[in-house]
Amino acid sequence: MATEQDTKPAGQRPVDADNHYYESLDAFTRHLDKKFRFRGVRVVEDGRHTEMVIGGKVNNFIPNPTFDPVIVPGCLDLQFRGQIPEGVDPRTLTKVEPIHPEYRDRDARLKTMDEQGLDAVLLFPTLGCGVEQALRHDVPATMASLHAFNRWLEDDWGYFYQERILAAPMISLADPEAALAEIDRTLELGARIVHIRPAPVPTGTDKGRSLGDRAHDPIWARLAEAGIPVAFHLGDSGYNALLGAPWGGADEFAPFRAPDMLGSVIIGDRAIHDTVASLIVDGVFTRHPALRIASIENGSDWLYPLIKGLRKLANRVPSRFPQDPLDTIREHLWVTPYYEEDLRKLADTIGVERVLFGSDWPHGEGLAEPASFTDELTDFTPDEVEKIMRTNTAELVGLPA
Repeated sequence: MATEQDTKPAGQRPVDADNHYYESLDAFTRHLDKKFRFRGVRVVEDGRHTEMVIGGKVNNFIPNPTFDPVIVPGCLDLQFRGQIPEGVDPRTLTKVEPIHPEYRDRDARLKTMDEQGLDAVLLFPTLGCGVEQALRHDVPATMASLHAFNRWLEDDWGYFYQERILAAPMISLADPEAALAEIDRTLELGARIVHIRPAPVPTGTDKGRSLGDRAHDPIWARLAEAGIPVAFHLGDSGYNALLGAPWGGADEFAPFRAPDMLGSVIIGDRAIHDTVASLIVDGVFTRHPALRIASIENGSDWLYPLIKGLRKLANRVPSRFPQDPLDTIREHLWVTPYYEEDLRKLADTIGVERVLFGSDWPHGEGLAEPASFTDELTDFTPDEVEKIMRTNTAELVGLPA
């Protein structure tokens, strides 16, 4: 039976700000410069198992990089809502199935989007979110690998396919000059949004660099001038080594292994919290007032302690803050909250115009039916629902509002 969203004209249907593909095995190798063959990403198969070797080490970010079988979309919904029925083992909620064509084929995805009642989607990596951390000590291999990945992305998905699929190229700031060249190249090919890891910028040593470092100003200036927003998407930000390991936890982010319970509390959503803090404290938005950023799949609960901490610092050192930090956030930041969070509180804090609908489809922790996000918006007016489900994302990336 058609839903209300299905029957809307295309220009009025939702725009999902958090969709994903499942990469093919050659996503990082198809176009990789041969001199980085043993320094970048390699696929190793022994007949029964397939593993990714990154920087000479087996990578555990995704235990089965074939994605076949793959987790069923939305099967972990009850777990993430904290509504597991009494007596049910949480492990039994995880369901897998053979990989579907729409997870890897853009034309099949368009057909699925029509069935889901979606007008457009922003597409982000799955496996790709763990590669920069694995290559952090080899800056040339990092830049070569992400360049190769973006060329694969251009082949298989395109940056603005049929004006409905908007795939975000992955950009590392580890080599600012090379990053700027890659941004220019991908913008010329139609990119409407770029993906930068929410993490300290790798330098090839154990000491990183703030995202707000002036070495990155040409990058921020170019993106601001072009009106291209930056998406900071959840991934391996290296915080296990920074915060988890000192407390006796794992030093690598392996989301599909047994959870590090203490590490989950200590690390939490610190990466996106610190990312936005670095941009504000180091004056990026003061120097680049047209720059826009979006937090994708990081939830929203981290915002409130960030605002508190920034305001406290601004009271102590007002010369470093030309305006209230909350006003800076309201001007420059868009957020996709988790559906189980207090969405009204978020909208009242940063403005409903800065809240984006994101389903995380087809991941297991996301929504089985993306447009069902409207079920969480009972505290909003119809006009506000329209903004969250379509207008805000459409305006952010330059689609018809």
